[in-house]
Amino acid sequence: MEFEGRVTIKEILDHFGYEHLVGNEESLKRWVVVPDVNRPGLELTGFFEHTEPRRILIIGAKEESYLATLDEKTQRERFENILDGFTPALILTMNRKCPESLKEVAEKHNFPVLRSPQPTFRVMTDLITYLDSKLAPQDTLHGVLLNVYGKGVLIVGESGMGKSEIALELIRRGHLLVSDDRVDVARIHNKIAGRAPELLESMLEIRGLGVIDVEKMFGGSALLEETDIHLVIHLEKYDKEKEYNRVGNVEELYYPILDLNIPMVVLPVMEGRSMGVLIEAVVTNFRLRERGFNSSKDFEQKVLDHIERKNKLNRLGGE
Repeated sequence: MEFEGRVTIKEILDHFGYEHLVGNEESLKRWVVVPDVNRPGLELTGFFEHTEPRRILIIGAKEESYLATLDEKTQRERFENILDGFTPALILTMNRKCPESLKEVAEKHNFPVLRSPQPTFRVMTDLITYLDSKLAPQDTLHGVLLNVYGKGVLIVGESGMGKSEIALELIRRGHLLVSDDRVDVARIHNKIAGRAPELLESMLEIRGLGVIDVEKMFGGSALLEETDIHLVIHLEKYDKEKEYNRVGNVEELYYPILDLNIPMVVLPVMEGRSMGVLIEAVVTNFRLRERGFNSSKDFEQKVLDHIERKNKLNRLGGE
């Protein structure tokens, strides 16, 4: 099920090592639920229309300069308005001194004020990147995720299609396992990242053999903690009555994950087919298409050129 996460100010403080100026341990339990920050320039002037109050506040050079033009009474009034129960915290950049008016209001409301030695743009960039990752929409999918030739490949299909056995074959061929059976995915910007649930890390279940530890069997270099998902390969049982794509020049298929469409290829499973080799071929072809090469279109053009030459020879022969 898709959901949004939560991050506490304590987690942010521990991750970045900010200096904790105001607020007790209880104040650090405030939640951050919006992956964005706010430089409260307009709010400090008293303008609050269209303000999202749930963002972390950043005080930089411009805000500091504007505050210097206000008397302490006005400063306290403005801070009373922005340090509310919805706002998670306030960060002073470049080790700026905490104004007495800010300290007074923050202590009154047990509001967390932090300080960073980094410049404002760096604090904003790092914080938004961190929050984007932590608060990304998430889901859990059934399938096997590997990294094949540098591409994250999610193998899906009904139970019994041999997904784990194919994964084992690919690992033996030098590719990397991310997760077997269940894959935790998160949408970060316009990419889908996948990783293994903690309980299943390094584990691969093979029917008739049981659960094997890939790291112990093949070494740590056979595993990858996380990868973006670039391609989905859907395995289905071969149906002799079904018309399968042979030329390849057909409408592209997509697999939706968290409202993002990931390119998909359908592969029929039948006895005698080396699925590991086929998946390597699919990924190689996918990489070529990304670089502008399309074997199906090239073949179609060759056929058209052949027909044109034949028609031309027929016309010349009839003259």
